[in-house]
Amino acid sequence: MRSMGGDQVEEAVASCVTLLRTAVEQDWEGTKAGRLDWSCRETAEHICGDLIAYAGQLAGRATKAYMPFDIVMEDGTDNAGHLDVIETTGALLAAAVRTTPREVRAFHPYPFRSANREGFAAMGVTEILVHTHDIAEGLGLAYEPPAELCADVLARIFPHVRPGDAPWPTLLWATGRGELSDRAPLTEWRWNNNLVIPAERLTLQGVTPAAAADLSAGGTGGFEWVEDGPFEGTRSAAGMVAKSYEAGTHRPEWGMFVLVRTEDGRAVGGMGFHGAPDEDRRAEVGYDLAESARGNGYASEALGALSAWALSREDVDVLFAAIDHTNLPSQGVISRAGYTRVSEELETYAYEEQGLERSLRLYARES
Repeated sequence: MRSMGGDQVEEAVASCVTLLRTAVEQDWEGTKAGRLDWSCRETAEHICGDLIAYAGQLAGRATKAYMPFDIVMEDGTDNAGHLDVIETTGALLAAAVRTTPREVRAFHPYPFRSANREGFAAMGVTEILVHTHDIAEGLGLAYEPPAELCADVLARIFPHVRPGDAPWPTLLWATGRGELSDRAPLTEWRWNNNLVIPAERLTLQGVTPAAAADLSAGGTGGFEWVEDGPFEGTRSAAGMVAKSYEAGTHRPEWGMFVLVRTEDGRAVGGMGFHGAPDEDRRAEVGYDLAESARGNGYASEALGALSAWALSREDVDVLFAAIDHTNLPSQGVISRAGYTRVSEELETYAYEEQGLERSLRLYARES
């Protein structure tokens, strides 16, 4: 997995200024930037403002709101000067991303009120790419950034968007700027930073499609694991996330989470859902831990937090798990997390009508 970090921010900045320096003699102030209401000059200022704001969020460890500052260009700053500031603010964001510890999260309003360093890097790259497109469109320039960079962004903050074979047109479509023959145009759009759910000694960190693909292929997914992790069930679940992303059916909050110990930032296991809630408002949970992390109550603690989060939503009434009748430790985990064995009648129905293996036992927790 290629990390999303300072290198990618600098790559995006380079793609922007290399193109736009060829047009510094044009009228940016009097030219509208593509479909935007802003001029090309205002759009360049917007890029600078976003980059410095994201750097400030990470550097200042802001947790409740945006840092209360903005960037203002000096009177008389020309087009070339605006590009200098894009390079400068891009360098500041790249530095902030590189020097921010992995576990730090800072405030960003959408959708879950925070983002980590990869999220801020991906948001910064997106702002650079799509607004360079806007300026280029207004100035009559052809622009196409590196395909791998676009794919990196899509796999991190657009997990709900089917990637397709052409990353740049897909990113333009995902941001309401382009058309794809097999998809309806977008009039509204949002990116999606990963959800993090706190527990007492752990955090449950939502796995992006990029991290899922890496885990499935034998990598770390960008996490620092205990010595014998991740366990095989985590890699298998990550493969399911990667496949659903490629198919365009992935719903990020109903995917997979990695359990990370607060005390040392080490990942100890995986947990999540087998898919979004069905028409009866039911969702299935699953989990596993690295062997060295078992016996500490981590799974029960995490499952309790995940279940409370899910059952607080309006689209879920019941969570359930299917556990082998010989797996006594897992039965203990599920029971301590507030789940109870379903009735014999419901279990029989699952065996006979839904094809549940008879070696499995059903446990459920209701809202």
